[in-house]
Amino acid sequence: MAKGTPSFGKRNKKTHIMCRRCGNRTYHATKNICSKCGFGKSARLKKMAAQTKYLNGNRRV
Repeated sequence: MAKGTPSFGKRNKKTHIMCRRCGNRTYHATKNICSKCGFGKSARLKKMAAQTKYLNGNRRV
């Protein structure tokens, strides 16, 4: 099968649906895990630490 245009026609299913905990469209329907808040995998909310975020891609805040 070709890798180009014919294959892209089969990509018509929703991978992510609405998460019932955070409300975003980040809940993976097959894996049953939310990629934003971690619902389905952990009881705790996923937290992105402010200490490790990069500012303008060159220095840590």
